[in-house]
Amino acid sequence: MLTALWLLLSFAAPGLGAYLFVTCPRGAQCQRALLSENDVLLHCNSSGAQWYYFFVKDRTRWFHNLQDVPNMEIMPDGSLLIRSPLSAQTGFYSCWDKKDVQLVQYKIDFQDVTSLHITHRGLGQVPLQNDTLSLDSKEVVFTHWEPWQDCNRCGKLGERKRLGYCYIQETLEEPMPCWLYLGDVTVWNQRLRPEMQVETCYADCTTFAGKHIVFDNFKLSEQSGSTWLTCPLGSIYRPIIWEANDVPLKWEDQLSGREVGGFLDPANGGRRLQVFQPAVYKCFVQQELMGHFNPRPDPEVLETLREDASLPQAEAAGKGKADSVLKGLKLTLLVATVLGLLGVLLKHFRPSQGSRSKQVLLVK
Repeated sequence: MLTALWLLLSFAAPGLGAYLFVTCPRGAQCQRALLSENDVLLHCNSSGAQWYYFFVKDRTRWFHNLQDVPNMEIMPDGSLLIRSPLSAQTGFYSCWDKKDVQLVQYKIDFQDVTSLHITHRGLGQVPLQNDTLSLDSKEVVFTHWEPWQDCNRCGKLGERKRLGYCYIQETLEEPMPCWLYLGDVTVWNQRLRPEMQVETCYADCTTFAGKHIVFDNFKLSEQSGSTWLTCPLGSIYRPIIWEANDVPLKWEDQLSGREVGGFLDPANGGRRLQVFQPAVYKCFVQQELMGHFNPRPDPEVLETLREDASLPQAEAAGKGKADSVLKGLKLTLLVATVLGLLGVLLKHFRPSQGSRSKQVLLVK
């Protein structure tokens, strides 16, 4: 149900999709490093466009049939939507129009988000240091940092994050994202991984309409004692914050090992939250309320509440019935008493049969 709502919201607010919108000038080749498991839209403004792709790990040939790749879809405007891309889908993506003219080509490195290295400045944690590889020459491995995202909260202290991608540079050569550079070469190195850095921030509030709020409820799993909540239209590429009963859930608390009332999923920048206790959870995307989640009452609890609510009524009904019986008994006793008194009076004032005969004889 939520998926359908998110699709409707995507149409209602095109700039606020759950994906990262990537563009490239017409006729150009653009190189980007991104994260796996996070949706991305490669822009190509040509209705009826055809897409060709080449995965660098395969190094076989260009492919055209997208039906073989279930997580790819050509949108009506010609753009290519890739849902939860795999690191194995690192490669080249080329868009052609109906006249067989190449409009744009993307070279995308989907870096493995499961190896994401996360640090928080407030905890004194530091990013990865530069390192070297020994392949054909002394290649330098470093992190290319994206700009800081906006603060995820306004009017109060919040947090902001920035993403960093693994790059390799040869001497006198332009740096390249690590797996576009390595291709099908297998290298194991702890340094070859993306990063996310977080710090405390403050931002003033602006007015938000809040027209796209999704309301839903949840129930904790009986097996695990938890459940996952997903923030509508959230993404690792934009600011997100969760609140539990109006208390913010912070990366600083989670990274320090403190109890925060939930687990922010690093693989999607906290878009998904694992909760372990009933509470009212809210999520904000770019400081705007997007999701409101209420705990679903337990059926047994509801039944108990119903029984508790019906108990006073039952007691009142029972009391009314007892009062009616008591009133009936009192009335019966009263009638019996009256009849008994009447019987005594009649017996006292009525003459006996012998006296009546005697009176009759006297009259004669």
